[in-house]
Amino acid sequence: MNRHAAREKAMQILFQLDINDKNPEQAMTDYLESLEIDPYLQDLVKGAAAHKSAIDNTIITHLENWTIDRIASVERTILRIAVYELDWQDEVPQNVAINEAVELAHKYGDDNSGRFVNGVLSNVIA
Repeated sequence: MNRHAAREKAMQILFQLDINDKNPEQAMTDYLESLEIDPYLQDLVKGAAAHKSAIDNTIITHLENWTIDRIASVERTILRIAVYELDWQDEVPQNVAINEAVELAHKYGDDNSGRFVNGVLSNVIA
């Protein structure tokens, strides 16, 4: 599984974690069923879940005229993955983390999601 696919699957799993009360390991097993769990996917899910409070604080401090509760679940999940990559994944270039997040927002969010995600993440790296 390439990293793009791992990010997409991580977004779907973390979205489910936001709704259901499961641990990350169980959520990955339930979602992927018989598929082998990719190490990068596992790192994204476990890392973003483990650092959720710190990640949310980073997002909150970089929002302009928004609260984290007002952000749609899809965009919030995408932002969490991107902030995790920006702050805890040294081998991922900033522009790659941001571009991947924007691409996921375009695919899974509404017409303004990509622009919103890009704006928040640009504030995070500034």
